Parts: sequence; C-alpha cells; structure tokens
Amino acid sequence: MNIKYFDNAATTKVAEEVLNEMLPYLKEKFGNPSSMYTLGRSSKRAIEEARKKVAELINCEPNEIYFTSSGSESDNTAIKGIAYQNYNKGMHIITSKIEHPAVLNTCHTLEKQGFIVTYLNVDKEGFIDLEQLMNSIRHDTILITIMFANNEIGTIQNVEEISKIAKMYNIIFHTDAVQACGNIPIDVKEMGIDMLSLSGHKLHATKGVGALYVKNGIEFTKFIDGGHQEKDKRASTENVPGIVGLGKACELANKNMNNHIEKLIKLRNYYISEVEKKIDNIKFNGPKEKRLPGNANFSFLDIDGQSLLLNLDEKGICASSGSACSTGSLNPSHVLKAIGLSDNLANGALRTSFGDDNTKEDIDYLVENLKESVEKLRTINSQEPQ
Repeated sequence: MNIKYFDNAATTKVAEEVLNEMLPYLKEKFGNPSSMYTLGRSSKRAIEEARKKVAELINCEPNEIYFTSSGSESDNTAIKGIAYQNYNKGMHIITSKIEHPAVLNTCHTLEKQGFIVTYLNVDKEGFIDLEQLMNSIRHDTILITIMFANNEIGTIQNVEEISKIAKMYNIIFHTDAVQACGNIPIDVKEMGIDMLSLSGHKLHATKGVGALYVKNGIEFTKFIDGGHQEKDKRASTENVPGIVGLGKACELANKNMNNHIEKLIKLRNYYISEVEKKIDNIKFNGPKEKRLPGNANFSFLDIDGQSLLLNLDEKGICASSGSACSTGSLNPSHVLKAIGLSDNLANGALRTSFGDDNTKEDIDYLVENLKESVEKLRTINSQEPQ
C-alpha cells in the first residue's frame, strides 16, 4: 500500500542529507567525545560544529545550546532547573492550559513538591490573554513557560509580547518551541526569549536527540548527575550521530525556511477549503492565520476520532486525533476542551500536519477518503439504537 503521511507534528521522516551526515559517526568515527585521542577529538569537533548550526537556526551563541535526548527532556531541564535554582526567591510558575504534557506534567510534579502553578486560560483560538498573564504575576513568580506554537491546533502565541511582560518583572521566560523550530523563523535575541526547547525528530532529524537554549547568564540546576558533559549541566556520553544529524537538520531548515513555509501554507489552505466545501457539520479548530504553516485541525460532528483514524489507515492515510504523546488516553484532548469544544466535537477531531513531501494530489486523495469515511461513520452511528 502506498502510504500518504500527514502527521509531521508527531514525527518527521529523517532527511537523506541528515542520514548521510550521521553515518560516519555510526561507523568509522565512533569515538567517545570525552576521549583525548584523535578518534574522540573528531567526535567532539562534530558536536561543536552541530552546536553552531543549531544556534544559527534560532540566532543565539553556540555556547547557549545544550544537547538533550528530546524536547521532553529539554522542557524538564528548563522548568525544573529554574524552579530548583530559584526556589529561595519564589515558588510560583505561570503556564497555560494547552501546553504539551512534557510541560504540564512537569508542572504537576513541581506542585507536589510545594511549588504553585497558575494555568492560564486560552480563547476559542488558543491564544492566552496577555492581561490575564499580567494579573497572574506575583512577587514570588520565578518562571513563565508558554509554548511557541501548539502541537494540536497550530496556534502561534504572541511570544514577543509575553517576553516583554516577563522582562518588566524580571521573570525568566521559557518557551516550548518543539513544533515551531524548523517551521517558522525564530530569533531568540530579537524576541527576548530566555530559554527554548526543541526536538530533532520534528524537523527531519532522528528521535532521541533534542536541544535546550539557555541565555548566557541564566543559572539552572542540573538534574542528571554523572560526568561533566555539556558544561557540567547534562551528564551522559553524547549521542554523537544524533547530534550531528540535528545540526544538519537545523542547517537545512535554515536554508529552506521560506520555500518550506510557502509550500506548506498553500497545501494547508487548499486542504481547508476542500474540506469546508465537501464535508458538512464540521468545525475548524484554531486560528486561520496565526498558525503553523502545515497544521490543520477539524472536528467532525457525530464522529469518533479513533474510528475515523482507523478508516483512514485502511486507505494508507496517516493522521492524528491529537497529540501523539496522548495516544491511548480515553479523555478528550485537553487542548480542544480548553478552547471550549464539547465532548462530541473534541472526540471527533482530526489533526493533519503537512510536510515538504506532500503534494496537491495527496490532499485530493486525503479529502476524498475523509469525506467517504465521515459519511460511512455517520451512517453507522445513525443506525445504532439510542
């Protein structure tokens, strides 16, 4: 079966150039970067070269990049690292109700340890209220952590304004930019971002590698003990092939950004118009404009999202009902509930996230089979006894 992949928010295919860059470090260049001999020093140089490429993608200094195993580890490191470093100054953290579980569950853990967390509401398009953010700041607020762009409904927050508010009160601002990095331009200096999380497998590198940007001068407590890697902030022998791949992926994303955005917006808008034209009783979730270029999220009334996914899978179509990290949960998406959707609409959601490999013909195939599946499931539901 010919697979049609529309779930790039869950993970992306490793780019050929990325794989080719990695292969030598999986074979002949296998040295431990902490070793003093030539083979080890070669790995160390490769890591530093990759650090420069990651830094260039978000316009920071190379020494402000720390390599991790994932976006989740980067989020944990940022939030717990700031909390533990500054608990004597205050124990109040501000976040939003639509964050990724890597942020929400980290905050829940900190609450059990005595920290106080404010969870900001969002409007029907997923934007936080800047006035509510201002009103939530207390004398003991030490961190604001708000995601750059939402993984389910694509909403891009007003990061620069959030940053300005944080700066007014001398509060550290962290953003989970896992979905944004590689998909939209990010300049941490211009935007005033203090800490930023990203993940390799969301921008055509491999799973198992991520990075955390920390502005020079910001101290954070490490929570993995061991050796002295990553400036003594993240113990563990480095994943050299993964780091090299992440560096290459960031280089490619930087180079191809404009074309990437232009293509994905065209595909996304075409998909939205076709669905709205051909399928009734639907709701588009999130903003039409200030959203990730490749993201579209629709709710289909009187449809079970899991059944819809299975029907599409039979046609070789890969999509999602929400966050890949929440698969297996029987509860409606916390993001869709936060923007005010009923259980009926939240349970009938389909997220599609397009990539550079997709074509207009792929979208036509998706819409055709989506329409057929929705009609089939609605017919079955209408025939079931109430």
